[in-house]
Amino acid sequence: MKQFSIIAVIVVLLLAYSSVFEVQEGQRGLVIQFGKIKRNSDQQPDVYGPGLHFKVPLIDSVKKLDARIQTMDGQPDRYFTSEKKDLIIDSYVKWRISNFRKFLLTTGGSIAQAESLLKRKISNGLRSEIGGRTIDQIVSGERSAIMEEALKRSARSSEIGVTVLDVRIKQINLPKEVSSSIFERMRAERHAVATEHRSKGREQAEIIRANVDRTVSVLIADADRKARTIRGKGDAQAAKIYAKAYTQAPKFFEFWRSLQAYKTSFESGHDVMVIKPDSEFFDVFKKGPDALQK
Repeated sequence: MKQFSIIAVIVVLLLAYSSVFEVQEGQRGLVIQFGKIKRNSDQQPDVYGPGLHFKVPLIDSVKKLDARIQTMDGQPDRYFTSEKKDLIIDSYVKWRISNFRKFLLTTGGSIAQAESLLKRKISNGLRSEIGGRTIDQIVSGERSAIMEEALKRSARSSEIGVTVLDVRIKQINLPKEVSSSIFERMRAERHAVATEHRSKGREQAEIIRANVDRTVSVLIADADRKARTIRGKGDAQAAKIYAKAYTQAPKFFEFWRSLQAYKTSFESGHDVMVIKPDSEFFDVFKKGPDALQK
């Protein structure tokens, strides 16, 4: 009898425990009864919010669903533009469950299954929008319009019980094979432009160098002409001075010219000059200052 009481208490406790379920914050719960979602008095699916709730033990089962905003960020996909050129576009989607009953029935409560279906819808929407635009339109400023139209298309198709909150394009790239050819073409174009600039620079340098050389030649020629003119005037003036000096004291002039000639001859310091004792050079030493007079 005592053992039967203990067993009865244990059974009651198990039944009491199995009749209570908890829904965490950020979750919603659905009670499944005989394979169907339990409804409330208004014949609407009974969605349980966070907290403790009761169910019928051994008959009801609980399916908990994540009610938070989800982010679907998959791999970049290839899209074709109106010019039949392909682009690699990386995007992400923000979504959340809006109809828990429909979500459970269509996906079995699987987030992965929901994202697989949702990705197909979003991809079709983006493909339709991108297929009607050129690369220039997509890259230059119509990205927001593409995302808005894709969002509208996904909003019109809510068969899986979710609401798409936002669609964003993160990155637009060209395929690797196309990028390589474009980069090579750009590199060739830049190289051609650089070569053209260098050739123009060399041409300008030659023109500047020729102008400078011509200017220098003109300046040198003009300076040489002026120098010859000044030198000629100086020589003429010197000749006049020499002539005037010669007329005033011919002997002294001749003696001075002789001294200049001797000075020039002995500039090296190693020359020797042999002069006869009766040379005119010694007249000044023999006759004194009177030999230098007229």
